[in-house]
Amino acid sequence: MTLRGAMIYVKDFPRMRDFYAALLGVAPHNTEWTDMWAEFATGEAAFCLHAVPRAIAEQIEIATPPLPREEVPVKLTLETADLRAARARIEALGAAIVVRGWQQEHVEFDLVDPEGNIVCIRCVRLTD
Repeated sequence: MTLRGAMIYVKDFPRMRDFYAALLGVAPHNTEWTDMWAEFATGEAAFCLHAVPRAIAEQIEIATPPLPREEVPVKLTLETADLRAARARIEALGAAIVVRGWQQEHVEFDLVDPEGNIVCIRCVRLTD
């Protein structure tokens, strides 16, 4: 089997679409259902956002700033060739940066997106 994509359900679809477009540096490429679905070409696997149905979204509270969703069983990992530039771009977007005790800052760090999802940003391994 091959992983073809990953998806996050989101409450505030426009905000999350704009955040991830800026984070990834690409606009969504889908042309249908653009008010509830965003698909980003991110290499070998697609990354998607899907709006939560309105009735459910109205029951979801997102703190300001968002609280990290540490209890969620899935964590996305994105790779970059320039970790320092990625961190600066992420900080300019207003996302919280989290460096864990087990992480080395020159290798990886976590960010908290506008809805509290934690995403790992990792430097591309040029050699193994």
